[in-house]
Amino acid sequence: MGALFSTVILIAIGVVFGTLNERRHFKRLRKDEAALSHIKVYNLKSIPAHLANELEDGGVLVSGNVVIAIDYFKRVISGLKMFIGGRLGHYESLVERARREAIVRMQKKAQAMGAHAIYNARIEFSVIGQQPQMSGAELLAYGTAVKSRDIAIDGQTAV
Repeated sequence: MGALFSTVILIAIGVVFGTLNERRHFKRLRKDEAALSHIKVYNLKSIPAHLANELEDGGVLVSGNVVIAIDYFKRVISGLKMFIGGRLGHYESLVERARREAIVRMQKKAQAMGAHAIYNARIEFSVIGQQPQMSGAELLAYGTAVKSRDIAIDGQTAV
């Protein structure tokens, strides 16, 4: 009985600290997304004709890659939930964090080269670990970053 109680306590502690870490990551993502909001990300396959003539150069491939692991304690809880069915919120959260982080990293690379937009943005997803228990996710976000000769950013014209 004592071993079961210890196991439950350890799982509860793991879930609490994992949740706190996850919240901290989401908070940082919101901050980074706000700071990079001037770099628009489009899934259009080509640059709109009215913008194509204003481009400084051709586009440059930018990418952002991230691998995020689900902690062991949340994996145990998700495994138990698989018996009764329903949403696996821990996995949804994992994939959302990975997707947003990959996009932020891609935007940071575009910002470093002075781009104002990313076109033809795509996301590739890969599961890490053996099925049915996923232990992590790898996401690769990539697209074509473009610079404009004369574009208004935040009410100011950049040349």
